[in-house]
Amino acid sequence: MVTRIIDLSKPIQYNAGDPWFMRVKIKHKPHRAGRLLIRLLGLPFRLFPLGFTGWADDTITKMGVHSTTHIDAPWHYSPQVNGKPASTIDQIPLEWCYGDGLVIDMSHKADFDPITAADLESAVSAAGLSIAPGNIVLIRTDRDRYMGTPEFFERGTGMSAEATLWLIDRGVKVMGIDQWGWDLPLHWQIREARRTDDRNLFWAAHRVGSEKEYLHMEQLTNLKALPPSGFKLAVFPLKIVGASAAPARVVAIMENDLD
Repeated sequence: MVTRIIDLSKPIQYNAGDPWFMRVKIKHKPHRAGRLLIRLLGLPFRLFPLGFTGWADDTITKMGVHSTTHIDAPWHYSPQVNGKPASTIDQIPLEWCYGDGLVIDMSHKADFDPITAADLESAVSAAGLSIAPGNIVLIRTDRDRYMGTPEFFERGTGMSAEATLWLIDRGVKVMGIDQWGWDLPLHWQIREARRTDDRNLFWAAHRVGSEKEYLHMEQLTNLKALPPSGFKLAVFPLKIVGASAAPARVVAIMENDLD
């Protein structure tokens, strides 16, 4: 038996093509800076081990919790879920964050064409999938090909409220997508809400979380490397107290026979 780990996470780095409000900035400190710090802490240079270059260090000087591959907590969607206080990311059950994974292929959906419950039902049937409570469902759009460019923020399909409810009602607590956001692209939502004067249009899929508790991941990548089923998913977020989301190293775990 051979275990394969497939990384579904976006690299954490500066991308000039990201929107200004989600750019990551990291300061990389060389080994020689570590030597100076150790000296300032009291160890004379003469007592440094031979060949010791000091330690490298890095500081994330700017990174929002939604800036890279991350998982949203119920608190992100609303302060309450069905009248009860919404959980922050440090309060979500870790049992939800590991389980059997499924991939639903929505890569045929055009930009700005919302994914409906009927779309999901048709794709699940065509792939011979069966959704069970506790499954972690990934929506494949292939828009991850635009990561690092302005198009990543501007293009994509997106989950509708009814499609999100369709998954929740089948016992799915954690779901994710390989594009910038869970809903249709943000600028499209704003433009269409203004054009139609429809106050229910904006952030419709996210707002499902004010009625039913669920988590979703955004900015996944490499979903095309996965089969529709037959793998485990680990999506553990950083334990940031009181946060609305957290970066996560999302990986698929596949067991294959040697023969």
